[in-house]
Amino acid sequence: MESWAVLPPIVLKVAGYVTAEMKTAGVENFRAAGRYLHSLPYGRNTDRANFRLVFSEGRGTCSTKHALLAELAREQGLPVTLTLGIYRMHERNTPGVGVILTHYGLSFIPEAHCYLTYKEQRIDVTRSGTEPAEPISDFFYEETILPAQIGEYKVNLHKEFLRRWLAEHGANGYSFERLWNIREACIAVLAQ
Repeated sequence: MESWAVLPPIVLKVAGYVTAEMKTAGVENFRAAGRYLHSLPYGRNTDRANFRLVFSEGRGTCSTKHALLAELAREQGLPVTLTLGIYRMHERNTPGVGVILTHYGLSFIPEAHCYLTYKEQRIDVTRSGTEPAEPISDFFYEETILPAQIGEYKVNLHKEFLRRWLAEHGANGYSFERLWNIREACIAVLAQ
């Protein structure tokens, strides 16, 4: 995964709601928008499907921050897409989750992650690229989605994937509900 620094520094032209909010925040180009969103704390928004809340709540997740940038790209006519991938989440690529996974005897758990795709590069503005972590690169699944799909669609796809994966591989005998709760505990650690 690449950082926001590879985004094009295209000057924002007057276009729509997201562009107007970015300009109000002092953001003048697309790369700076990535840097701005990177600087905001990681945390779930009160409505996980409403990426516009990143502005008013001053925080966001991989889903809301990247959906916001994808919408900005659409407003600006840039060839940047929102991608949903399911990867092996473990301590080496997602520092902080290891303590939870180890407690439950798991080496990894399949996790849904949103990021941007631009010129065949995966771009993640929620990670700095300088933390002592492996890049996320081992994906089970990837697809291009629309910003409107970060809520129910993303959650349902993730749950269905996890159910199939659990049926095929098992996970220390955990039920789907228990595995989902372990995953939620991992996400809570990341938001601290």
